[in-house]
Amino acid sequence: MLLEFQNEIIIITIIVAICLVVVFLALKKDTRTQLDTNSVKEEAITSQSIKTEVQIAPQIDLSGSEEGDFGPSLKTTVEEPEEQRRKSDKTITKRDVPKHDKITKQKFTEFSGQRILIAEDNLINQKVLAGLLAGSGIELVIVDDGQEALEILKQDSDFLLILMDAHMPIMDGFEATRIIRSIPKYDHILVVALSGDTASDDIAKMKRAGMAEQLEKPLRMESLYDIFYAYTRNKATEDDSDFLQVVMTKDLNGEQGLQTCGGDEEFYRDILNEFIQTYENSTDTLGDLLHFGKLKEADEYLLDIIGITANIGANPLNAIASDIKVALSDTQERSYLSLTSQYKFHVEALIQDIKEYQ
Repeated sequence: MLLEFQNEIIIITIIVAICLVVVFLALKKDTRTQLDTNSVKEEAITSQSIKTEVQIAPQIDLSGSEEGDFGPSLKTTVEEPEEQRRKSDKTITKRDVPKHDKITKQKFTEFSGQRILIAEDNLINQKVLAGLLAGSGIELVIVDDGQEALEILKQDSDFLLILMDAHMPIMDGFEATRIIRSIPKYDHILVVALSGDTASDDIAKMKRAGMAEQLEKPLRMESLYDIFYAYTRNKATEDDSDFLQVVMTKDLNGEQGLQTCGGDEEFYRDILNEFIQTYENSTDTLGDLLHFGKLKEADEYLLDIIGITANIGANPLNAIASDIKVALSDTQERSYLSLTSQYKFHVEALIQDIKEYQ
């Protein structure tokens, strides 16, 4: 009997299975729709919340007065350091120098009260500068190199100007000047180069380092006076004092040396004595440097001698020292060795003239 209804049972079973599948798919679709609807609602709520925040944000009071509060503007004002904001009462200004007569030591009393820092490693040059300005009322602080100059400035920067030797041991004038010019609190201080280097590229190098003016060695009274006058506000006074005349020899131009010393004959004699004590044996010193190939040291030694001999009026020795300095570049033939005999001759002649003059 079951066999009679077998086909009907199979058909019913298939129909039931189809119905179950249809019901399952319908339920699944309804669940997905419900989920989508919830997502849309959540997004709408989030969007509304964001919109509300955007509308409310401008109304928030940001003008708090407590430390750490922000003002209504996001613009930040950066305070400059006190050292930057506070300008020194002293600034570098320059005025034209009128034509004037010959300058004597007495003329420098016009600048009484000014303070000058001198960085110069050569003792004779130090003495020349100190002697030129002695009795002028100008206060001098003298150091031997650029490093010492910087140490002085850390403690005391109340100077009108710095006379800066370009070539010094430990720290030369170029490096010292670059450091000085990089520090704002020293902006009121004029840096004046002291150097026997007068070529255009040498002067350009001094300018690049921050040396505003250059005084050539040997130092001239007129040049030093002009620098002082140009950068001070003191009123110049007339002084028609004449220079003293001194004995002239082949190796010593006393008039030239006396002019460098501002007409002070006693001071000139002191400088000549200093030269003897320092350079009487310079032939041996220079000879050793050249013989052992220490050309850099020889070049620096000759630069000092060139400046000093020009200061005292020892022109023949100045010329031969200059020739040897130039010849140092001839490292193949070493022609500078052949010039040492001439150097020795003029040193001995000069010292003899100085001793007779004394």
